[in-house]
Amino acid sequence: MPGSSTGRVQFGVFELDLQRGELRKEGVKVKLQEQPLKVLQVLLENSGQIVTREQLRGRVWPANTFVEFDQGLYSAMTRLRDALGDSSDSPRFIETAARRGYRFIAPVTQPATLTIGESSPKAVPAPETSKPPIFGSWIAIVIAGLLGGAALLGLIFSLDVLGAREWLRGRTASFHSVAVLPLQSLSNDPQQEYFADGMTDALITDLAKTTDLRVISRTSAMHYKGTLKPLPEIARELNVESVVEGSVQRSGNRVRITAQLIRAAVDQHLWAESYERDLRDVLALQDDVAHAIAEQVGSKLAQKNSVHGESRRAVVPEAYEAYLKGQYYWNKRTLESIKKSAEYFQEAIARDPHYAPPYASLAEFYHAASTYGVLTPEESYPQARMLALKALETDSSLAEAHAVYAHALLNEYDWKASENEFRRALELNPGSAQVHYWYGFSYLYPLGRYREAISEMQQARQLDPLSLIINANLGAVYWGARQSDQAIEQCRKTLELDPHFLPAHFNLAWAYQQKGMFDEAIKEMQMATADPNDGAVNPQFLTQLARAYAVAGKKAEALQMMAKVDQMSKQVYVSAWDRATIYAALGEKDRAIAELQLAYQSHDNRMSFLGTDQRLDALRSDPRFETLLRSMNFPQ
Repeated sequence: MPGSSTGRVQFGVFELDLQRGELRKEGVKVKLQEQPLKVLQVLLENSGQIVTREQLRGRVWPANTFVEFDQGLYSAMTRLRDALGDSSDSPRFIETAARRGYRFIAPVTQPATLTIGESSPKAVPAPETSKPPIFGSWIAIVIAGLLGGAALLGLIFSLDVLGAREWLRGRTASFHSVAVLPLQSLSNDPQQEYFADGMTDALITDLAKTTDLRVISRTSAMHYKGTLKPLPEIARELNVESVVEGSVQRSGNRVRITAQLIRAAVDQHLWAESYERDLRDVLALQDDVAHAIAEQVGSKLAQKNSVHGESRRAVVPEAYEAYLKGQYYWNKRTLESIKKSAEYFQEAIARDPHYAPPYASLAEFYHAASTYGVLTPEESYPQARMLALKALETDSSLAEAHAVYAHALLNEYDWKASENEFRRALELNPGSAQVHYWYGFSYLYPLGRYREAISEMQQARQLDPLSLIINANLGAVYWGARQSDQAIEQCRKTLELDPHFLPAHFNLAWAYQQKGMFDEAIKEMQMATADPNDGAVNPQFLTQLARAYAVAGKKAEALQMMAKVDQMSKQVYVSAWDRATIYAALGEKDRAIAELQLAYQSHDNRMSFLGTDQRLDALRSDPRFETLLRSMNFPQ
C-alpha cells in the first residue's frame, strides 16, 4: 500500500492513520465506525483494483456473521461514502463494480511532510465531520429560512454541498417498475436451490399485488440467475427503474431473507434489511419483505389486495417445502417434470389441507394435462374444476385459483362466469403476467375480441418480457386476427430470444400458411417437430405438420404423417380437435365434424376456439357445424 512504511495513507484532503485507526480530513479527525474503516483500508491496499465482495467478506466480517454480510456491507459503504462526501453515481473516491465489488479510484500517496515515527499534526479543536449532509439537518433548514430560503437551497443543490443532491435523491426514491432478481441461496447445498427459487417467486407474487407498480415476472427474472451482467444493463433489458437483489438462508426451521433495493441505472444502493422467521411463519415473512420493498419504492400494497389473511397463518413446514418443490419441477415444463410436480403438490395437500396454493397449482397441472398428452380431457377436466373450487374454498383471495377456475368454466362453456373469474383474478393480482396472458389468450382471443386480446397479451409481455410462451402466443393472436405480417414479425422476435423454442416455429408456420407461403410453413413445422422428445410430449406439433402438408396440396405426405399420429395415439392422448383441423384441410368434412363432436363431448379445452378458428372455415356452412356452435353457447 502506498505510504505503508509510515502507517499513513493520503488521498485528496483525507489521511488514513493505520496505527491509530483514524481517518482525518485536513487534520481533523473524522468519526468512522470500525467496519467502514476496515473496508477503506482494504480498498486502499488494492488501490486501482477491484476488491470483490468475497474479499471484503473475508477481511472485514467474521465467519460467524456471514448471514448479515449483504446488509453490513451496504451499511458500511453508505457510512464510508458519507464520511468522504462521495456518491455512487458520480464517485470521486470509491467506484462500484456492478455485482462484483468496489474500486478505489483517487490518487493515493504517502504524506510528504511526515517521516517514520513522527506524530501526526495536532488537530485544531473542531466538531467531528461525520455529520449527515447539511440539508438533512433541521438547523440547516432554519438557517436557510433566515438567510433567504430558496436562494440558499438553490445554491446548495447547484454546488451539491456536502452531497445534498445525492442525500435527497436517495431519500425520495419513487419508482414505477422493479425487478426482483433470483435470491442467492446461502445454504451451500445444491439440493436447496428450489427453496431460494421459491422464495424469489413468492416475493415477486406479493409485490405484483400492488396497483401502481410494474413488477417483472418470474420467468424473465430467472433469466438472470447466476449472471454477471451489470445491473444497469439488466435494467435496460427489462425496462425497469429499480432492482431488488438479496439472499435467502435456511437453517433447520429458521429462514432468513436479506434484501436490498438498488437504483438500477447507476447501481446505487438505497436500502437493505434482513428478516428472519420460523419456517412455519414463512408466509408472513414473505409478506413483510414485500411490504417493506413496496414502501421503499414509493408504492404500497393495495389494502383490497392484501394477502394478510392467508399469508399470516402458519403453514406446515413440510407442506410448504413440498409445494416449492412442485413449483420448481412445474417450471421446467417437460413431460417428466410436470408429472413429478403433481406428486409434490399432492404431498403438500396431504401434509396441510388448509394451505390453498397447492390446490391451485395441481388444478393448473390437470388443466394442461391433456395438452401434454398426459391425460384425456375426460380424466383431467373434472379434477381441475374440483381442485380450483377447493383452492377458492380454502382462500378466496388467491388470484391463481380464480384464474384456473375460469379455465374450468370455459370447459363448461359458461362464458360470462368465466370472464367474471378472470376479472376477479386481475383485481386480486393486477400485476400477474400469467393472469393477463390467460385472460387474453384463453378467453378474449377465441371469442374474436382481438383488440382486447392483443392489449392483454402486450401487458403480459411488459410484465414478463423474456417469457417465450407469451411472446410466441402473441404471434398466434396476431394470426387469429389475420394480421399475418405482425404475426411473422412477433414470432421472429421470439426466435431471437431462443432459436430453438418450438412453439414459435409452430406459430410462425401458421402465419406463413396464412400468406400462402406453404414451403416456408412446412419448413417451420418440421423444425417444431425436430426434437423427438418434444414431438412425443406434444402430439399437436405432428398433427399440425400433417395439416401443413395438406394445405400445401401434398396429400400423400399428410396421410403419411397422420399414420404417425395414429401410432402415437397408442401411447399418449391425441386431441380430436387437432384431427379435425387435418381432415378439414384434406376436404373430408364428415370425418372433421365427427372429430369435433368427439372433442365437444370430451370437453377438449380447444373447443372454445370453434367460433373463430380459421382452420375450420371450410366447415362453417355445414348444418352440423352450426348445431355445434349453438351448443357452445357463445356470447353474441
